[in-house]
Amino acid sequence: MGRILAIDYGQKRTGLAVTDILRITANPLLTVETSSLKEWLNTELAKGEIDTVIIGHPTKLNGEESDSMRYIQPFMGWFKNHFPDMPLIPYDERFTSTIAHKAMIAGGMKKKNRRDKAVVDKLAACILLEDYLTTI
Repeated sequence: MGRILAIDYGQKRTGLAVTDILRITANPLLTVETSSLKEWLNTELAKGEIDTVIIGHPTKLNGEESDSMRYIQPFMGWFKNHFPDMPLIPYDERFTSTIAHKAMIAGGMKKKNRRDKAVVDKLAACILLEDYLTTI
């Protein structure tokens, strides 16, 4: 059993989180420029430590897909073509960024650091992954 990778895909930056080898905990990994994401995935997935990938599936409050899906769907198509044997699981990501901001405040993070969108992105990916882990 390998690790699970969570992708919080964004137009500019993408937050990444990963589980431990036992799939018990989710840990923020890093934030990459979205333009570099494909290269990063090619390198990391070749190592064979990850066997499942979840990707944030943005939806509106009424459950319909958000406008962001027009950017995410082409990436998902690329992923499925390049990694046909790797499960790519869309997972509802509503409120992950809001929860990440609240967690930073609760954790005592200074306002200056909370403005760093790269931190928010990888924390949002971690929250997405933590939520997913409760369903498996």
